[in-house]
Amino acid sequence: MHLNGKLVGAGVAVAIAAGIGYALLFKPEDEAEFDTVARDGAFSVRDYPRLLVAEAVVPGLRQAALSVGFTRLADYVFGKDRAGGRLPMTVPVLSDGDEDGRGWRTRFVMPPHASIDTLPDPRDGVRLRSLPARRIAALRFNGVDSEGALDAYEAELRAWIGAHGLRAAGPVEHAFYNSPFTPARLRRTEVMIPLAA
Repeated sequence: MHLNGKLVGAGVAVAIAAGIGYALLFKPEDEAEFDTVARDGAFSVRDYPRLLVAEAVVPGLRQAALSVGFTRLADYVFGKDRAGGRLPMTVPVLSDGDEDGRGWRTRFVMPPHASIDTLPDPRDGVRLRSLPARRIAALRFNGVDSEGALDAYEAELRAWIGAHGLRAAGPVEHAFYNSPFTPARLRRTEVMIPLAA
């Protein structure tokens, strides 16, 4: 029993240290810019300008694939797989299923002053891409961001979209604003659905 307590204590200490390290290393410069068109409690409609993203698509089960994609992108941003220093980035980290049904996509949003021409070339498994300006509906929540929770919030957002006479124009995306070491109740997470013009 005493040994188990020490192991648990050591595990908690490691988790706290990892969380602090993550927060210090993975500190985004800012939040991606958008204009709020409408707000209704936790729901909103936003206009996003063109966004430049670094993205990775990985096949497999959602959580495992997104973890691999996140690691590839973090290696690119921190300069682990290339010459040069750390790149600035903004939140949120975006994830969704890719258009071809090949796997799960993770995206890091680059700052607005960045361009494909000025960013370092990524290695295999990461690509730079420009997303066009678009209007999205979003539902913000705090708490557990499990697959079941994300599905439930997506259903809630789709119901809200329909009730307000809006029309979805693409698949759901998940937006994560905090370190995975942030306590669930303090995490900001969103489900986002593109809207027809």
